[in-house]
Amino acid sequence: MTGKAGAIAKLDGPTRLMLWTLLVVYIFNFLDRQIVNILAEPIRKDLGLTDTQVGLMTGLAFALFYTVLGLPIARFADKPRTDRGRLIAVALAIWSAMTALCGLAQNFFQLLLARIGVGVGEAGCTPAAHSLIADRVPAERRPGAMAFYALGIPIGSLLGMMIGGVLADTLGWRKAFMIVGLPGVFLALVVMAVVKDKGRVTRADHAASQGESIFAAVAELLRSPAYVMLLMAASASAFLSYGKSTWTTIFFQRSHGLSPGEVGFWFGLWGGVAGIFGTWLGGWLADRFGKIDRRHVVTAPAIGMALAIPVAISAYFATDWRMSLLLLMIPTVLNSLYYGPVYSSAQGLVPLRHRATASALLLFGQNLIGLGLGPLFFGILSDWLRPEFGENSVRYVLYGAAVLGLIPAILFWMLRPRLHAELDRHT
Repeated sequence: MTGKAGAIAKLDGPTRLMLWTLLVVYIFNFLDRQIVNILAEPIRKDLGLTDTQVGLMTGLAFALFYTVLGLPIARFADKPRTDRGRLIAVALAIWSAMTALCGLAQNFFQLLLARIGVGVGEAGCTPAAHSLIADRVPAERRPGAMAFYALGIPIGSLLGMMIGGVLADTLGWRKAFMIVGLPGVFLALVVMAVVKDKGRVTRADHAASQGESIFAAVAELLRSPAYVMLLMAASASAFLSYGKSTWTTIFFQRSHGLSPGEVGFWFGLWGGVAGIFGTWLGGWLADRFGKIDRRHVVTAPAIGMALAIPVAISAYFATDWRMSLLLLMIPTVLNSLYYGPVYSSAQGLVPLRHRATASALLLFGQNLIGLGLGPLFFGILSDWLRPEFGENSVRYVLYGAAVLGLIPAILFWMLRPRLHAELDRHT
């Protein structure tokens, strides 16, 4: 994180304050989103859920509404009169309150509704934040700034795992939801005061956006071959990332006998550290080598995801949980290299008036396909394999997930020449 903090130190004071505040918001975003992973096994036992229901609760229930609402909210964020800072603050208050309400659920349906509410709130955060960052940060520093913001993913996930695990062991899963959700409501007041929406699109771009429908905006985005390839690669990456994240926490509990608190501490800590380092490294490599050749903005994610496959298989095969955890740190680093390059490239491939919409469409693919279908698909596979492999069914599902990492690796490699042709032509 020091490298990225050093990079944003070159920016003006208000922009630095905005970036640090948005990072804290994104940490809460992923803390509230991912805490359900470490709480999934206690919830399953308490409410008597199947693995398919666990996959639905942790993934699709959140992702469906997050993605469906993401595009119209992003179009609202792209309007010149919209205060994007206030939009982010309201979204934060909504998803934090709904996270706390998860702790009051008495059955699967009530929990599902609360998770849907979390998705509704979080739909208003990242597209507006990406648009703000792209407006305020010069193009040559944008990968680093986007990677800095994206550090909220591993940090929030780390805190969600560690705090959620400890609270689940000591106070139960219901109080865990309430304790992590309520502080975000008060943070929203801070965001309202600190994040000022000063930058906006040019007058010509403003005129071009008047009366443009969401369908016309999306159609224009999809006319970019590089953006379409980026969308495919990011969605495939998220499918595996979210699916493996949910079921790896359950894998350590079922196959290695660890408690939620133990998994939350050890996997959350070391997995979070690896994710933070990988996110930082991906942004640094994109900044450094993308200046030499823009194809290299996504070279590291392409190579890294391919190299992660055999190490991940070895980690799931290991019989000692400590060795498994140690090995998993390597693919976690390699699979985290894509965050900064993907988000910065999305902003550099589209007209200024479509920046929030470009992020929302990217998140639509990542969350509907990734978060929505990843955990659910792997949960269905686990139920299907359970008669044959019992509690070890999750281990065999994760073997297959590791091999599928070849798909995003190939897509990122194919994206390289397209990026060289299209990146930053609108700025």
